[in-house]
Amino acid sequence: MGASVIRAATPADIPAITAIYGPNVLNGRASFEYEAPDEPEMAKRQASILSGGYPYIVSERDGVIEGYAYASAYRTRPGYRFACENSVYVSPDAQGRAVGKALLNRLIDLTTEAGYRQMIAVIGNLGNHGSIALHRACGFTVVGVLPSIGWKLDTWVDCVLMQRPLGQGDRTKPV
Repeated sequence: MGASVIRAATPADIPAITAIYGPNVLNGRASFEYEAPDEPEMAKRQASILSGGYPYIVSERDGVIEGYAYASAYRTRPGYRFACENSVYVSPDAQGRAVGKALLNRLIDLTTEAGYRQMIAVIGNLGNHGSIALHRACGFTVVGVLPSIGWKLDTWVDCVLMQRPLGQGDRTKPV
């Protein structure tokens, strides 16, 4: 078995990305969507993120996509332009092998290089201990909890907000 390689995602990766994301929508509380998007919708989302200048990456091992991550706008108003939000999803078969950590660390590097100063994680479900631990391991701190902000799978769901400075963070003016 070869080593995992992190690379830029391409449209050819959409079937695997869709297959990873779909079960999270249908069976989990990390996403507040109710219906799993199809491949054309996921391709549209990927194109929108890339056209915004944000990184979108995959982890691949022996030709199989094991996970993906991307950054996107935290908010659209200009005052937020130095902040971004991350998303990381890992295939069940690849969990426990540090794929999420490798993806998130690479995403942090790419967004720092692009001049972003803060990264925000909006984690659905206070019980999503794996995602919270992943973000802590990558330098994020909990900055708040939005109690019962969503309704999913017949229960109220909290959101955990985590934040990590990128590069100089707020120590200097942005360029």
